[in-house]
Amino acid sequence: MIESLVIWLLKAIAAPAVGLTSVFLISFVSATLVPLGSEPAVFAVVKANQALFWPAILVGTLGNTLGGALDYFLGYRAKVAFAKERQTRWFAWLARYGPKTMLLSWLPGIGDPLCTMAGWLHMPFWPSVAYMAVGKFARYVSMTALLLYVPDGFWKQLAHLLG
Repeated sequence: MIESLVIWLLKAIAAPAVGLTSVFLISFVSATLVPLGSEPAVFAVVKANQALFWPAILVGTLGNTLGGALDYFLGYRAKVAFAKERQTRWFAWLARYGPKTMLLSWLPGIGDPLCTMAGWLHMPFWPSVAYMAVGKFARYVSMTALLLYVPDGFWKQLAHLLG
């Protein structure tokens, strides 16, 4: 069910046809707790049109940061609903270092839950979002720039092997 929904979503917002809109939507959705990577969408748009490098980076960062802010809000509201839930050492670590921990929100697997836990702890919203944006921006710039240095022949061979 979820797999078919994700496949439909990816077909509906195919990168070459929709471009920056697809980057925004995929980046937003992938920042929530849905397991979806947004770097391939950013790279696909940039590879198709290198003049869109900075717009794609900025749109991806915006979508991913807004998705992280949604995670923050969900965590904020969850604490109100489940105030007696036990806390783990992660909560103590986040409380100790504060919004700066949101620089790690770009990490696969733990970044999205970090945003949710920041909301749970009621960390200051705007500093948390600002650090999220910085971390996510650095990820998009580094990943997209790195992928652009991979020779085209590699991508063609990979497509041939997979297709």
